[in-house]
Order: sequence, then structure tokens, then C-alpha cells
Amino acid sequence: MIHTEFTSTTRRLRRDLPPMRLFEKAKRFGIWNPSDIDFSQDIQDWQHLNDDERDLVLRLTSLFQAGEEAVTLDLLPLIMTIAREGRIEEEMFLTTFLWEEAKHLDFFRRFLDDVAQVSGDLSHYHTANYRALFYEALPQAMGRLVTDSSPAAQAQASLTYNMIVEGVLAETGYHAYFTMLERNDLMPGQRQGVRLLKQDESRHIAYGVFLLSRLIAEDRELWDLIEQQMNELVVYAIGVIDDAFSSYETVPFGLVMDDFTSYALSQFQKRLERIERAKNQSLEELYISTQATIDSDDA
Repeated sequence: MIHTEFTSTTRRLRRDLPPMRLFEKAKRFGIWNPSDIDFSQDIQDWQHLNDDERDLVLRLTSLFQAGEEAVTLDLLPLIMTIAREGRIEEEMFLTTFLWEEAKHLDFFRRFLDDVAQVSGDLSHYHTANYRALFYEALPQAMGRLVTDSSPAAQAQASLTYNMIVEGVLAETGYHAYFTMLERNDLMPGQRQGVRLLKQDESRHIAYGVFLLSRLIAEDRELWDLIEQQMNELVVYAIGVIDDAFSSYETVPFGLVMDDFTSYALSQFQKRLERIERAKNQSLEELYISTQATIDSDDA
């Protein structure tokens, strides 16, 4: 690959593009350090949880920790693909993804080390549904981009990562943390970290919606493929939730499975409907509508 132009020679950065708006937000809101989070109260709270409560917190945290590690390991091909296309504004924002996913891995590992004080193998929490997403679908979709940078391959990578892993499964996990910990005023450090992490990933999801919408606006025929693949993968995400709840005779913290499956499906449907709008938009119309959504978000 050789360069034929730079923004200093033929054009300026398009600061009006949605990825640049997201880049500005990443610079304002994304600078936080997991090492600064105070886990002292969390350590005390952990000692007073019963066995099932500890197991559920440990299950959820271990799934997040492994998921963040998987994304950190698998993300580079997407960044490289966007870079090869010369989409500098998108690449600038994507540079924050790898930093933030690594930071999230650091955060959850700190909890496991300092609060739960667990150093052993936690892979028994990785059910067949979880493995189908994180051991297979995610690395396969991202790895495909190494040799296939087609719009269809980009769409598969983004929908797997941004829409299913982050937009359905991770957001349902945040909902579980806040429901069980805030309701009981437990583990303020963990709640603080998850709240900051959720802000980071809301920007990732916004970019995923933008990328998939841009791909559809450029090629309307991609919509059917995206819809089909999202519907196939959401089954595994719902399966992960079902697996967690079915592991307990009485679910700790009074959590109700239907609340979380309904939440997950509503997040899925909301993102699917937003992407579908691109079928009837030009690129400039897409830019304008996406900018308005980003600007109205406070994170």
C-alpha cells in the first residue's frame, strides 16, 4: 500500500462526520483509569455476600473480562480495513477502541484480583452459547477482514462486535450489574467502573450503527444479509442470558430472567430499526441524522 494524498495536501479533516463527533466525545469522556477506582468498600461488601450472590457476581464479571479480552485480541483487522480505505476520520475514532477495550479488560481483571481474589480457571462459566459468540463468531468475523475487506465482511464484523456483543449482551450485563448492586447499595467501585465503561461502549455502538448504516446506504442489498446474520447471532446472546439464570434454583438478588431477556431483545430491535432506516437515506442524509443523534447524547 502506498499513499496518494494527505489531509494537508488535498483536503481537510471533515469534522462534521459522525466518527469525528464521536472522537471528540472519546477525548472528553474516555480518559479514566481503572487503577484509580477505589475497591475498598467492594472488598468489604464481597465478604458479606452469600455463596450464590458471590457466584453470580463472579459469573457476570468473568464473562465480561473474557469478552473484553477477546475484543482486544480480535479488533485490529477492523481498524486496519478502515485505514486501508483511507477513511482517516473513522480510523481516528477507531484508535480509541483498542485503548478502551484494553482498559475495560484491566478494570474487570482488577476486580477479580483485588475484590474476588480469584486466580483460578473461570472457563466453567463459558457455556456453549458464550463460546459460540466469543470463541468462534467474533474472531472468525474479525479475522475474515485480513483477507476479505468487502462490504459484506465489514458488515459481519461490525454487527457481531458492535450490535450483538456490545449492543445486546454487554448492555444487558450492565443492566444486571446496576439492578443487583444499586438496588442493594453494594460495591460502589464496581458500579463506578461499569458506568464509565458503559459510556465508552455507547460510543462504540454508535459507530457500529453508523458503519452498518453507511454500508447499507452505499449498497441497499446488504440490508438482507445484515438482518439475517443479526437474527442468527442474537439467539446465542439470549442463550447466554438463559444459561446464567438456569444455573440457580433461586436466582440471587431477586433477579427475574424475563426482565433481562426482554431488555436484551428491546436493545436488539432498537438497533436493527435504526440501521434499517439507511435503506432510504443518501450518505449526506445519513451523516446529518447520525450527527443529531450523537450530539443529543451526553456521553
